[in-house]
Amino acid sequence: MIRRGTFDATTFDAASSDVADVVLVGAGASGSVAAKYLSGFGFHVVCLEQGHWVPDHQYTSRRREFELSTFGRWHHSSNVRGNPEDYPLNTSDCEVGPVMYNAVGGGTVMYGAQWPRMLPADFRVRSLDGVADDWPIGYDDLLPFYEQNDIDFAVSAMPGDPAYPDGGRAAPNPAFPINDYGRRFAQGMNEMGWSWWPAPNAITQKPMHGLVPCGRLGTCENGCQNGSKAQADITHWPYALRNGATLITGARVREITLDSGGRADGATFLDTDGREHHIRAEVVIMAANGIGTPRILQLSTSARFPDGLANSSGLLGRNLMLHPTAMGVAVYDEPLTTFRGPAGQNVHSYEFYETDESRGFVRGAKWVTMPSGGPLITSLLIPAEDGHPPTGQTLLDGVRRMTGHTLLVPIISEDLPSTDNRVELDDVLTDSSGLPAPRITYRRDQNNIDLINFHLARCGEALEASGAREVMLLPVMEDQPGHLLGTARMSTDPSSSVVDPWCRTHDVPNLYIIDGSVFVTSGGVNPTNTIAAIALRAVTGLVERAAEQVTP
Repeated sequence: MIRRGTFDATTFDAASSDVADVVLVGAGASGSVAAKYLSGFGFHVVCLEQGHWVPDHQYTSRRREFELSTFGRWHHSSNVRGNPEDYPLNTSDCEVGPVMYNAVGGGTVMYGAQWPRMLPADFRVRSLDGVADDWPIGYDDLLPFYEQNDIDFAVSAMPGDPAYPDGGRAAPNPAFPINDYGRRFAQGMNEMGWSWWPAPNAITQKPMHGLVPCGRLGTCENGCQNGSKAQADITHWPYALRNGATLITGARVREITLDSGGRADGATFLDTDGREHHIRAEVVIMAANGIGTPRILQLSTSARFPDGLANSSGLLGRNLMLHPTAMGVAVYDEPLTTFRGPAGQNVHSYEFYETDESRGFVRGAKWVTMPSGGPLITSLLIPAEDGHPPTGQTLLDGVRRMTGHTLLVPIISEDLPSTDNRVELDDVLTDSSGLPAPRITYRRDQNNIDLINFHLARCGEALEASGAREVMLLPVMEDQPGHLLGTARMSTDPSSSVVDPWCRTHDVPNLYIIDGSVFVTSGGVNPTNTIAAIALRAVTGLVERAAEQVTP
């Protein structure tokens, strides 16, 4: 019988006759939700995660080297981090760097815990704006799962945001204070007659689900050493393990295997010593993110699926969306403690989120306010002189002038799907196990370029109206936010998608995909809440129809 609990892949062994109810690939946001709820429903879940638990000594947010660590151990790019559990990406033809993190908890270890929902219009882009495609599900289909997420991820939020439909259950924590710099931004928005609202964060203000109240350190994006941010290794995995789930770390999946009838019957994975293992299952669920999932399925070729598993549509790996993000930067005369968290977001605005045809483009973007960090991060914002970064006294004067006085306004833009933006297997680059690494092709279209130019200009007006002494408008950032969406999209039509509205692949009836791969359009908001809601809806539907489930 397969052991229950958490094990390193090098110590795990399963008899060839052992069969799990569910094999789950990936222990991040969506995988954690699936593991918690499926194990709670009585299924024996075995999760394969190529990363490990992050030990407390690797967090640096309370240490002097914190800002330095954001350029190394906690860098956004897996190519820079180069940890054994990371895999390289060929991004030579990619305008925005994808961001991922392999560990128990996945991207929730590194994310900022910004927790918006997609808006109702985000699911109906074709109907409303004549571009892309409509989702086969809508806001109302996800509403009960959004509300459950608020509880499970210990969300802090203010109810009544007019950007969303009325009603619904309030989050378990009130919204965070918007801080001095948030108030200055709000004053500018008020001056312009534009809307704003205290923003939701998956960060607790009371003991809840193993979390402790937030200390507002402002270091959320590099692992929360305080234990206040809703990382799934804290909020979900302890429940799943108590329910009898099995978590195998250091397990790099190289193939989803099929039986003679074309049904998924398990997964083959490599441990860190290079030894190969196979685990059998009745159901396989992919939760390895919008790059990892298509990569594994592209590796899983056969006579039946020569172009990758579940890829009869040819769209596996296509339609990658990364949410290009620009940023407004404001510097004020008075100190505003603009390093104070959450980071996280404290104010957001949907003022220019919906399409206005007079602007010459479709769709829009969400604005958020965030702290600007300490002196090292602030130094990167000091304007260049004659094309060269500041040095010497100019650098020191700039750091003194700006640290604690500088507000950041990231602008997260809608990213329309294009089949040219894609994830493929590289012909040369490999990971540390010798498996082909992903090659990422991603270019922004003219619609996104026009959209961001418009939003940057309006953001500049708001910041000037807020009383900023200095305003800088930064174009699309190469490593922000790199959300991984769209590479195994959902639809009722098998010829134009990879999964159905319940996240089951059209080609393999017992293979599911529940991560950001299934997005049809990206919206203009941080996606983790929606990813977790889709995952919870998918596994709930799987359980409700368990008697009908096709198995090997």
